[in-house]
Amino acid sequence: MEDKIFYKRNLPHYQPPFATYFVTFRLANSLPRHIIEELKRENEVFERVILNTIHPLKLKILLNNQRKRYFGKFDKLLDNPASGPLWLKNAPIAQVVLDAIKFRDGEKYELHAYCIMPNYVHMLFTITRIADSSSPNGVRTYIVSKILQDLKKFTASEANRILKRTGQFWHRESYDHVVRNHKEFNNILNYILQNPVRAGLVNDWTKWKWSYWKT
Repeated sequence: MEDKIFYKRNLPHYQPPFATYFVTFRLANSLPRHIIEELKRENEVFERVILNTIHPLKLKILLNNQRKRYFGKFDKLLDNPASGPLWLKNAPIAQVVLDAIKFRDGEKYELHAYCIMPNYVHMLFTITRIADSSSPNGVRTYIVSKILQDLKKFTASEANRILKRTGQFWHRESYDHVVRNHKEFNNILNYILQNPVRAGLVNDWTKWKWSYWKT
């Protein structure tokens, strides 16, 4: 099957090698528990639908539509937080995240864009190909979940040091979406850059210090 889906905790993930990804990761406790439980129940329903889906084209459509619904709910709630921390409003902490994102650019991925919001981060990047003579195809790749795990682990440690606190900083699970074509890439790029405008933080995305677009 071309689109292989797997579940990690609550969200569905599909992570082919060398692809372009739109990812989002958020602060711990940035969404109420009852919201997470609601989304989890939706996942369970969706999984049952997937198991009864045989036609590959129908599977792709279901997978893509469900991920969009998930993301839309998460993003809307995060942009209008009713509870939870906003630690990324702290400039030194946002700078730690920015530096960590850029540090991995050119090594693990080619960075296209990012936006650091008060309680979450959007990134758009393409996984790097690494020459490896021991690999059957002569190349190997980084895994998206491992990239985000390492990035979040480092930034959490640094952020907690600045905040003089201990405990979980990031929510453990991240959202990842494979960008399938040029049109979708441009739509996502625009979505990322306009995020602080939609949230009412600025009236022009270029005025948001924590956004980046590789032109």
